[in-house]
Amino acid sequence: MPSFPGGSRPTQGMRPRRPPVPQENQKQFESLRASLLFCPKCQTATPACERLLLVLPTGNLYEYVCEHCGTSTGSKTDQAQGGGLIAP
Repeated sequence: MPSFPGGSRPTQGMRPRRPPVPQENQKQFESLRASLLFCPKCQTATPACERLLLVLPTGNLYEYVCEHCGTSTGSKTDQAQGGGLIAP
């Protein structure tokens, strides 16, 4: 019987570890925009429109709505980039 590293046989479904992602590649995932989201009314994944709801001190709150029926399918908050609010 062949010998396995670590002394045990790998179980079915185990995958090898991926090497860590370099920092410069992680920046591209800081801000994601959903293109398809599950709509509970249409009962399928549909194209989603991003709509700005609120401008908050902590960031902007966006809502995703179904392009077909207008049902809300999710939301996200972007982190504030600056040092807070701008005084008038």
